[in-house]
Amino acid sequence: MNRVTTTVLTALAPISWGSTYFVASELLPADRPLFTGAMRALPAGLLLVALSRVLPKGAWWWKSAVLGTLNIGAFFPLLFLSAYRLPGGVAAVLGSAGPLFVVGLAALLLGERARLRTVLAAVVAAFGVSMVVLTAEAKLDLVGVIAGVVSSASMGAGTVMTKRWGRPEGVSLLAVTGWQLTAGGLVIIPIAALVEGAPPALDGKAFLGYGYMMLINTGAAYFLWFRGIGQLTATSVTLLGPLSPLTAAVIGWAALGQALTPVQLAGMALAFGATVFGQLPGRAAKAEAAAAKPFSKTEETDQNLSMDLGKAKV
Repeated sequence: MNRVTTTVLTALAPISWGSTYFVASELLPADRPLFTGAMRALPAGLLLVALSRVLPKGAWWWKSAVLGTLNIGAFFPLLFLSAYRLPGGVAAVLGSAGPLFVVGLAALLLGERARLRTVLAAVVAAFGVSMVVLTAEAKLDLVGVIAGVVSSASMGAGTVMTKRWGRPEGVSLLAVTGWQLTAGGLVIIPIAALVEGAPPALDGKAFLGYGYMMLINTGAAYFLWFRGIGQLTATSVTLLGPLSPLTAAVIGWAALGQALTPVQLAGMALAFGATVFGQLPGRAAKAEAAAAKPFSKTEETDQNLSMDLGKAKV
Protein backbone atom coordinates (compact mmCIF):
# COMPACT_ATOMS: atom_id res chain seq x y z
CA MET A 1 0.00 0.00 0.00
CA ASN A 2 1.50 3.35 -1.03
CA ARG A 3 2.02 6.36 1.21
CA VAL A 4 -0.92 8.36 -0.14
CA THR A 5 -3.40 5.54 0.57
CA THR A 6 -1.97 5.04 4.05
CA THR A 7 -2.24 8.78 4.76
CA VAL A 8 -5.85 8.93 3.56
CA LEU A 9 -6.85 5.93 5.69
CA THR A 10 -5.11 7.43 8.72
CA ALA A 11 -6.90 10.74 8.13
CA LEU A 12 -10.22 8.94 8.57
CA ALA A 13 -9.45 8.73 12.32
CA PRO A 14 -9.41 12.49 13.10
CA ILE A 15 -12.26 13.00 10.64
CA SER A 16 -14.29 10.48 12.65
CA TRP A 17 -13.31 12.18 15.92
CA GLY A 18 -14.68 15.41 14.47
CA SER A 19 -18.17 13.88 14.65
CA THR A 20 -17.95 13.41 18.43
CA TYR A 21 -19.56 16.74 19.34
CA PHE A 22 -22.53 16.20 17.02
CA VAL A 23 -23.19 12.65 18.24
CA ALA A 24 -22.76 13.64 21.90
CA SER A 25 -25.05 16.66 21.63
CA GLU A 26 -27.76 14.98 19.56
CA LEU A 27 -27.86 11.39 20.84
CA LEU A 28 -26.12 10.99 24.21
CA PRO A 29 -27.06 11.93 27.80
CA ALA A 30 -26.05 15.49 28.66
CA ASP A 31 -23.17 16.33 31.00
CA ARG A 32 -21.70 12.82 31.11
CA PRO A 33 -18.42 13.20 29.21
CA LEU A 34 -16.41 10.81 31.37
CA PHE A 35 -19.06 8.10 31.17
CA THR A 36 -19.06 8.67 27.41
CA GLY A 37 -15.26 8.35 27.33
CA ALA A 38 -15.44 5.04 29.19
CA MET A 39 -18.21 3.79 26.91
CA ARG A 40 -16.14 4.71 23.89
CA ALA A 41 -12.97 2.96 25.01
CA LEU A 42 -13.68 -0.07 27.21
CA PRO A 43 -16.32 -1.97 25.16
CA ALA A 44 -14.36 -1.34 21.94
CA GLY A 45 -11.15 -2.55 23.60
CA LEU A 46 -12.74 -5.70 24.99
CA LEU A 47 -14.31 -6.45 21.59
CA LEU A 48 -10.96 -6.14 19.78
CA VAL A 49 -9.21 -8.28 22.40
CA ALA A 50 -11.94 -10.93 22.02
CA LEU A 51 -11.59 -10.88 18.22
CA SER A 52 -7.80 -11.15 18.35
CA ARG A 53 -7.83 -13.70 21.22
CA VAL A 54 -4.41 -12.48 22.34
CA LEU A 55 -3.44 -11.04 25.74
CA PRO A 56 -0.29 -9.06 26.52
CA LYS A 57 2.77 -10.92 27.73
CA GLY A 58 5.70 -9.78 29.84
CA ALA A 59 6.55 -6.10 29.50
CA TRP A 60 3.56 -5.49 27.25
CA TRP A 61 1.26 -5.50 30.28
CA TRP A 62 2.78 -2.27 31.58
CA LYS A 63 3.50 -0.88 28.11
CA SER A 64 -0.16 -1.29 27.15
CA ALA A 65 -1.16 0.41 30.41
CA VAL A 66 1.17 3.34 29.71
CA LEU A 67 0.06 3.74 26.10
CA GLY A 68 -3.61 3.32 26.97
CA THR A 69 -3.31 5.97 29.67
CA LEU A 70 -1.50 8.46 27.45
CA ASN A 71 -3.67 7.98 24.35
CA ILE A 72 -7.03 7.50 26.07
CA GLY A 73 -7.18 7.20 29.88
CA ALA A 74 -5.61 10.58 30.66
CA PHE A 75 -6.35 12.25 27.33
CA PHE A 76 -10.15 11.90 27.44
CA PRO A 77 -10.72 13.27 30.99
CA LEU A 78 -8.27 16.14 30.50
CA LEU A 79 -9.85 16.98 27.15
CA PHE A 80 -13.34 17.02 28.67
CA LEU A 81 -12.14 19.11 31.62
CA SER A 82 -10.68 21.62 29.20
CA ALA A 83 -13.91 21.67 27.19
CA TYR A 84 -15.97 22.31 30.33
CA ARG A 85 -13.73 25.10 31.66
CA LEU A 86 -13.10 26.83 28.34
CA PRO A 87 -15.15 27.88 25.32
CA GLY A 88 -15.10 25.10 22.75
CA GLY A 89 -13.00 27.19 20.37
CA VAL A 90 -10.21 27.73 22.88
CA ALA A 91 -10.16 24.01 23.76
CA ALA A 92 -9.95 23.12 20.06
CA VAL A 93 -7.04 25.49 19.50
CA LEU A 94 -5.13 24.00 22.44
CA GLY A 95 -5.79 20.57 20.98
CA SER A 96 -4.52 21.62 17.57
CA ALA A 97 -1.18 22.49 19.20
CA GLY A 98 -0.56 18.77 19.71
CA PRO A 99 1.62 18.39 16.59
CA LEU A 100 4.18 20.75 18.12
CA PHE A 101 4.58 18.40 21.10
CA VAL A 102 5.03 15.46 18.75
CA VAL A 103 7.66 17.28 16.68
CA GLY A 104 9.76 17.86 19.80
CA LEU A 105 9.26 14.41 21.30
CA ALA A 106 9.85 12.65 17.97
CA ALA A 107 13.17 14.46 17.58
CA LEU A 108 14.16 13.52 21.14
CA LEU A 109 12.96 9.90 21.29
CA LEU A 110 12.73 8.74 17.68
CA GLY A 111 15.50 10.68 16.01
CA GLU A 112 13.03 12.25 13.56
CA ARG A 113 14.54 15.50 12.40
CA ALA A 114 12.47 18.56 13.36
CA ARG A 115 12.28 20.20 9.93
CA LEU A 116 11.27 23.82 9.54
CA ARG A 117 8.52 22.92 7.06
CA THR A 118 6.95 20.55 9.62
CA VAL A 119 6.97 23.16 12.39
CA LEU A 120 5.61 25.74 9.97
CA ALA A 121 2.79 23.42 8.89
CA ALA A 122 1.87 22.75 12.54
CA VAL A 123 1.81 26.46 13.43
CA VAL A 124 -0.19 27.47 10.35
CA ALA A 125 -2.69 24.64 10.89
CA ALA A 126 -3.22 25.72 14.51
CA PHE A 127 -3.68 29.33 13.38
CA GLY A 128 -6.20 28.23 10.75
CA VAL A 129 -8.14 26.25 13.35
CA SER A 130 -8.18 29.32 15.62
CA MET A 131 -9.78 31.31 12.80
CA VAL A 132 -12.50 28.68 12.53
CA VAL A 133 -13.37 28.15 16.19
CA LEU A 134 -12.37 31.22 18.21
CA THR A 135 -14.90 33.94 18.93
CA ALA A 136 -14.55 37.43 20.34
CA GLU A 137 -16.28 36.28 23.56
CA ALA A 138 -13.70 33.56 24.23
CA LYS A 139 -12.32 33.78 27.77
CA LEU A 140 -9.41 31.93 29.35
CA ASP A 141 -9.49 29.84 32.51
CA LEU A 142 -6.18 28.75 34.04
CA VAL A 143 -7.32 25.25 35.00
CA GLY A 144 -8.92 24.75 31.58
CA VAL A 145 -5.83 25.96 29.75
CA ILE A 146 -3.56 23.66 31.78
CA ALA A 147 -5.90 20.72 31.18
CA GLY A 148 -5.99 21.47 27.44
CA VAL A 149 -2.22 21.73 27.16
CA VAL A 150 -1.61 18.57 29.20
CA SER A 151 -4.21 16.64 27.18
CA SER A 152 -2.41 17.60 23.96
CA ALA A 153 0.93 16.64 25.50
CA SER A 154 -0.53 13.31 26.67
CA MET A 155 -1.84 12.40 23.21
CA GLY A 156 1.44 13.59 21.66
CA ALA A 157 3.51 11.46 24.01
CA GLY A 158 1.23 8.50 23.35
CA THR A 159 1.69 8.90 19.60
CA VAL A 160 5.47 9.01 19.91
CA MET A 161 5.70 6.10 22.35
CA THR A 162 3.35 4.02 20.18
CA LYS A 163 5.79 4.59 17.32
CA ARG A 164 8.82 3.88 19.52
CA TRP A 165 7.56 0.61 20.99
CA GLY A 166 5.75 -0.67 17.92
CA ARG A 167 4.11 -4.00 18.73
CA PRO A 168 5.32 -7.47 19.79
CA GLU A 169 6.53 -9.75 17.03
CA GLY A 170 3.74 -11.87 15.65
CA VAL A 171 0.98 -9.89 17.39
CA SER A 172 -1.67 -8.21 15.25
CA LEU A 173 -2.43 -4.51 15.31
CA LEU A 174 -5.99 -5.46 16.25
CA ALA A 175 -4.77 -6.96 19.51
CA VAL A 176 -2.48 -4.06 20.42
CA THR A 177 -5.27 -1.56 19.72
CA GLY A 178 -7.58 -3.59 21.95
CA TRP A 179 -5.04 -3.63 24.77
CA GLN A 180 -4.71 0.14 24.71
CA LEU A 181 -8.43 0.85 24.53
CA THR A 182 -9.13 -1.57 27.38
CA ALA A 183 -6.41 -0.06 29.56
CA GLY A 184 -7.61 3.47 28.80
CA GLY A 185 -11.22 2.60 29.57
CA LEU A 186 -10.25 1.01 32.90
CA VAL A 187 -8.44 4.22 33.86
CA ILE A 188 -11.50 6.36 33.08
CA ILE A 189 -14.13 4.26 34.89
CA PRO A 190 -13.15 5.13 38.50
CA ILE A 191 -12.74 8.80 37.56
CA ALA A 192 -16.20 8.81 35.96
CA ALA A 193 -17.74 7.11 39.01
CA LEU A 194 -16.13 9.59 41.37
CA VAL A 195 -17.00 12.72 39.38
CA GLU A 196 -20.31 11.83 37.72
CA GLY A 197 -21.78 9.16 39.97
CA ALA A 198 -23.94 6.28 38.78
CA PRO A 199 -24.40 5.66 35.05
CA PRO A 200 -27.37 7.46 33.46
CA ALA A 201 -30.45 5.77 32.08
CA LEU A 202 -30.08 5.04 28.38
CA ASP A 203 -32.73 5.21 25.66
CA GLY A 204 -32.68 4.04 22.05
CA LYS A 205 -30.89 7.14 20.79
CA ALA A 206 -28.20 6.74 23.43
CA PHE A 207 -27.59 3.10 22.47
CA LEU A 208 -27.30 4.14 18.82
CA GLY A 209 -24.89 6.94 19.71
CA TYR A 210 -22.73 4.79 21.95
CA GLY A 211 -22.71 2.03 19.34
CA TYR A 212 -21.35 4.46 16.77
CA MET A 213 -18.83 5.91 19.23
CA MET A 214 -17.61 2.47 20.25
CA LEU A 215 -17.36 0.80 16.82
CA ILE A 216 -16.56 3.64 14.40
CA ASN A 217 -15.43 6.67 16.39
CA THR A 218 -13.10 4.68 18.66
CA GLY A 219 -12.49 1.07 17.65
CA ALA A 220 -12.05 1.57 13.90
CA ALA A 221 -10.61 5.09 14.26
CA TYR A 222 -7.88 4.13 16.74
CA PHE A 223 -7.04 1.04 14.69
CA LEU A 224 -6.43 3.27 11.64
CA TRP A 225 -4.58 5.83 13.77
CA PHE A 226 -2.18 3.27 15.26
CA ARG A 227 -1.77 1.66 11.85
CA GLY A 228 -0.75 5.03 10.44
CA ILE A 229 1.74 5.56 13.27
CA GLY A 230 3.32 2.23 12.39
CA GLN A 231 3.73 3.07 8.69
CA LEU A 232 4.30 6.85 8.65
CA THR A 233 6.43 9.18 10.71
CA ALA A 234 4.95 10.32 14.02
CA THR A 235 4.97 13.94 12.85
CA SER A 236 3.14 13.13 9.61
CA VAL A 237 0.40 11.34 11.53
CA THR A 238 -0.10 14.03 14.15
CA LEU A 239 -0.30 16.76 11.50
CA LEU A 240 -3.58 15.13 10.44
CA GLY A 241 -5.06 16.09 13.83
CA PRO A 242 -6.47 19.49 12.73
CA LEU A 243 -8.89 17.61 10.47
CA SER A 244 -10.91 16.87 13.62
CA PRO A 245 -12.02 20.44 14.51
CA LEU A 246 -12.45 21.20 10.80
CA THR A 247 -14.79 18.22 10.45
CA ALA A 248 -16.71 19.34 13.54
CA ALA A 249 -17.19 22.78 11.96
CA VAL A 250 -18.42 21.28 8.68
CA ILE A 251 -20.86 18.96 10.48
CA GLY A 252 -22.09 21.90 12.56
CA TRP A 253 -22.78 23.82 9.36
CA ALA A 254 -24.35 20.93 7.43
CA ALA A 255 -26.35 19.21 10.17
CA LEU A 256 -26.97 21.85 12.81
CA GLY A 257 -27.42 24.90 10.61
CA GLN A 258 -24.47 26.77 12.11
CA ALA A 259 -23.32 29.62 9.86
CA LEU A 260 -19.74 29.85 8.58
CA THR A 261 -18.30 33.33 8.17
CA PRO A 262 -15.74 34.30 5.49
CA VAL A 263 -13.06 34.33 8.21
CA GLN A 264 -13.96 30.78 9.23
CA LEU A 265 -13.91 29.61 5.62
CA ALA A 266 -10.49 31.20 5.14
CA GLY A 267 -9.29 29.50 8.33
CA MET A 268 -10.56 26.14 7.11
CA ALA A 269 -8.72 26.56 3.82
CA LEU A 270 -5.55 27.61 5.64
CA ALA A 271 -5.66 24.72 8.13
CA PHE A 272 -6.48 22.15 5.46
CA GLY A 273 -3.74 23.47 3.19
CA ALA A 274 -1.21 23.29 6.03
CA THR A 275 -2.30 19.73 6.80
CA VAL A 276 -1.79 18.66 3.19
CA PHE A 277 1.53 20.53 3.02
CA GLY A 278 2.68 18.68 6.12
CA GLN A 279 2.15 15.34 4.35
CA LEU A 280 4.29 16.22 1.31
CA PRO A 281 7.74 14.62 1.44
CA GLY A 282 10.63 17.06 1.72
CA ARG A 283 13.77 16.99 -0.38
CA ALA A 284 15.56 14.75 2.09
CA ALA A 285 12.73 12.21 2.07
CA LYS A 286 12.62 12.26 -1.73
CA ALA A 287 16.37 11.67 -1.88
CA GLU A 288 16.07 8.74 0.53
CA ALA A 289 13.22 7.28 -1.52
CA ALA A 290 15.22 7.66 -4.72
CA ALA A 291 18.22 5.98 -3.12
CA ALA A 292 16.04 3.08 -1.99
CA LYS A 293 14.27 2.75 -5.36
CA PRO A 294 14.56 -0.77 -6.78
CA PHE A 295 16.60 -1.41 -9.93
CA SER A 296 14.77 -1.28 -13.22
CA LYS A 297 14.84 -4.49 -15.25
CA THR A 298 17.75 -3.23 -17.36
CA GLU A 299 19.66 -1.97 -14.31
CA GLU A 300 19.03 -5.25 -12.51
CA THR A 301 20.44 -7.20 -15.47
CA ASP A 302 23.53 -4.97 -15.56
CA GLN A 303 23.97 -5.36 -11.81
CA ASN A 304 23.72 -9.16 -11.99
CA LEU A 305 26.17 -9.23 -14.90
CA SER A 306 28.67 -7.14 -12.95
CA MET A 307 28.37 -9.47 -9.96
CA ASP A 308 28.85 -12.53 -12.18
CA LEU A 309 31.96 -11.02 -13.76
CA GLY A 310 33.32 -10.21 -10.32
CA LYS A 311 32.81 -13.77 -9.19
CA ALA A 312 34.48 -15.07 -12.38
CA LYS A 313 37.60 -12.97 -11.70
CA VAL A 314 37.86 -14.42 -8.21
